[in-house]
Amino acid sequence: MFFFFQAEEGIRDRSPSRGLGDVYKRQRRRSVRKYLSRPVEREVLDTVLREALAAPSSRNSHSTHLRVLTDPETIARIARMRDYGSAFLEHAPAVVLVEGDRTATDLWRENAAITATALLFAATDAGLASCWVHVNGRPCLKDQPDGAQAEDYLREFLPVPAEHGILCAVALGYSDFEPAALPPFDAGTHIHWPEK
Repeated sequence: MFFFFQAEEGIRDRSPSRGLGDVYKRQRRRSVRKYLSRPVEREVLDTVLREALAAPSSRNSHSTHLRVLTDPETIARIARMRDYGSAFLEHAPAVVLVEGDRTATDLWRENAAITATALLFAATDAGLASCWVHVNGRPCLKDQPDGAQAEDYLREFLPVPAEHGILCAVALGYSDFEPAALPPFDAGTHIHWPEK
């Protein structure tokens, strides 16, 4: 089973900003590849997807589309798209393909990446674990970079329109796995102020 979400014209979230607890939770967001078998409720998915689609897009083009897959057999096939880095998808209760309409803008990849990032944060806010698996430009076989491509493999069994490019797949699910803490990172070393 899959659901398809597209940005709605003119919809703007005018809810109050999130509290500091959500900021802290987002700073702790980690890629998680272990999920409980518990399905993610459709209402939770709907909220997360709509929040992700509220992300900015180039010239307000709303070029990103989200394809939601919850059927275990379909997810298992998606997990086989690459021989590296995608096998864990098989155990995710939901997988979202982040697609971009190539006819809407030449910046569809950038727009899709912004939406995918918003999707990861929205999932964290909803208490879900998540992990991004890149599709665009990735070969099915790591040792054959010019061989069959993951995106072409997915098109063999999913109804992805020809004008849509697939940027990535995002696994979503509940998890009791607690990843190790991130090593310390000094954000100040990546912030640069021009001198006068």
